Amino acid sequence: MAKKVQVRRVYDAPIRGDGARVLVDRIWPRGLTKTKADLDEWCKKVAPSTELRKWYSHDPERFEEFSRRYHVELSQPERSDALAHLRALAKDRTLTLLTATKQPEISEAEVLAKMLRD
Repeated sequence: MAKKVQVRRVYDAPIRGDGARVLVDRIWPRGLTKTKADLDEWCKKVAPSTELRKWYSHDPERFEEFSRRYHVELSQPERSDALAHLRALAKDRTLTLLTATKQPEISEAEVLAKMLRD
């Protein structure tokens, strides 16, 4: 069982209690340096496929269907290995999943956080 999994924007300054900071987007955030991002790692293998990301386009009305399709993608070997890695990171410390989206509550990071908390 995960200790604590939270979702934050990668553009927000790190705060005490973030624990392991992991970017889960496939594409590097625009205008952000590696230093400023202050990441522990970039786990792009867990990100949704380009096709799914483009179809979804962060449309709130598509979030439920996006979540369903993303769960299916997460069962594919490469992504399931990456998900297992995140699970291991979250096992004994706080894990902060980072995304560049303006609405992290309807992002792949939120879908992942919910899966890791369950």
